[in-house]
Amino acid sequence: MALHRGPERHEARTVSVNPFFGAADPVGGMAEAPPTHRLPDAPLPPATAYQLVHDELMLDGNSRLNLATFVTTWMEPQAGVLMAECRDKNMIDKDEYPRTAELERRCVAMLADLWNAPDPSAAVGCSTTGSSEACMLAGMALKRRWARRNADRYPGARPNLVMGINVQVCWEKFCAFWEVEARQVPMEGDRFHLDPQAAAELCDENTIGVVGILGSTFDGSYEPVAELCAALDALQERTGLDIPVHVDGASGGMVAPFLDEDLVWDFRLPRVASINCSGHKYGLVYPGVGWALWRDREALPEELVFRVNYLGGEMPTFALNFSRPGAQVVAQYYTFLRLGREGYRAVQRTTRDVACSLAGRIAALGDFRLLTRGDQLPVFALTTADGITSYDVFDVSRRLREGGWLVPAYTFPAHREDLSVLRIVCRNGFSHDLADLFLDDLTRLLPELRRQPHPLTRDKGAATGFHH
Repeated sequence: MALHRGPERHEARTVSVNPFFGAADPVGGMAEAPPTHRLPDAPLPPATAYQLVHDELMLDGNSRLNLATFVTTWMEPQAGVLMAECRDKNMIDKDEYPRTAELERRCVAMLADLWNAPDPSAAVGCSTTGSSEACMLAGMALKRRWARRNADRYPGARPNLVMGINVQVCWEKFCAFWEVEARQVPMEGDRFHLDPQAAAELCDENTIGVVGILGSTFDGSYEPVAELCAALDALQERTGLDIPVHVDGASGGMVAPFLDEDLVWDFRLPRVASINCSGHKYGLVYPGVGWALWRDREALPEELVFRVNYLGGEMPTFALNFSRPGAQVVAQYYTFLRLGREGYRAVQRTTRDVACSLAGRIAALGDFRLLTRGDQLPVFALTTADGITSYDVFDVSRRLREGGWLVPAYTFPAHREDLSVLRIVCRNGFSHDLADLFLDDLTRLLPELRRQPHPLTRDKGAATGFHH
């Protein structure tokens, strides 16, 4: 989570209270507004506290118009009811809440089947708070397997992890937190993700694994996982190095199985040891829930699994945290049960159709050049066309925000720092109608942007509020 600092002066301001808010207070209403950065001296009536918090949150953006986030922003009311019924259940307490634990087990089994585990009953997995935790757990398993194999042969060696420079920041966090060297394949030309051969060339006897991304957050493209595995197969033939692959399917893990069934990226590839996904992205569940699966028990070292009995029964657990609500896991099972394969296929196909259609219509405006078209993840990236000098992508992002649309603008990493793009994420709930409204607003802004003497957005970071 983000780090926050307190105010320079704690009493710099207080919350303003409408007299109506406290009028019904049986002790005579509020004499003064409560402070904002220290605990109030006395309690507030629940209606007053609610109204104060509610009013401040009105200044947040509309999540349905947020085209930056991959996270689910709409679910059916029935799912919300189930989540409310389960918000007090502690997911870790499997002895007290055995049916919630059983729903988690069923979700793992469903994902093992969906991702073509050789023996779904032998696959192991768990729910997490999101893909970031799932990636941490997968990285820990890779490191422990490497250490178990190489501790005697390479004492004191520093492990490394190979990945494209386009990975989500959680992988950089993993390397920093667990003291693993991050070896990153840079972008080159029009290749915006990992190159399999370049990744293989970065591997050595201290490589714990290679990460393949099924759906890059930078542009929505799939990385060639099968080609990556083939390059590592060839490396093993030449050198004897047996390097496992982890597939970060944070988004594509819940898209490709339904729309790209012939694409081989999952446990059908023997070198793929583990896969993660975000249930709260294209898994269609409110945040936060993720999933981490290993192809078999050999891929997850037993010494990483802890067993505790002080909640009433022995519980094997592999997680970075302990207590968390069971609501999101229940919502994931509800969504699996509610949609099934055909339902997911219909939802994801519609989302991709919206992305491809909107990308094509934006390209037809003539002011933009598409980097991707939304035909893998329902996500596409674009930049200004050659010859556009009066404005840049940061100006577009800033002006769209005035109408409530959150569209991130950002620069690509090495070696394409010269490239600044907009990225549009199409999710369930972003319909063709909303896409029409978005295109109308964008089209309406273009004449004003074209009349600018030059790009006007000075603070690029403040313009977008988005950073990888």
